Amino acid sequence: MTTLKSDMTPLEHLQNLIGKEFTDSPSPFMRWLKPVVKSVELGAMEFEYLIRAEWLNPIGNLHGGVTAAIADDILGATMFSLNERYFYTTINNVIDYFSTAKLGETIVAKTKVLKKGKQFINAECEIWNSDQADC
Repeated sequence: MTTLKSDMTPLEHLQNLIGKEFTDSPSPFMRWLKPVVKSVELGAMEFEYLIRAEWLNPIGNLHGGVTAAIADDILGATMFSLNERYFYTTINNVIDYFSTAKLGETIVAKTKVLKKGKQFINAECEIWNSDQADC
């Protein structure tokens, strides 16, 4: 696990990870997911994930619970890009599923902060099959 250099903001640290697997997350679950950092901006991130066998439901599609967990985890990481001193916790998730993903395929999760208040942050995450990620 990499430590944050004292002369870097959390945003700068995350930007230094672009193109690499995000192995220094404080979340053991995120480290298990093995995301690759694709882009990082203030209040926005993009990670890429390779679908593994243990993520599948009984009919061979990406399990909806794993999809929800990916969204929750990358949204949490996005909060670090805001250079805040505090941790934020999820208070509500609304998820719509439109497509499937299969073993060996790559998905892309993109986040952005929509509104930042004093106590709450509203953000969204879209997860796409990599061949549709630019839609």
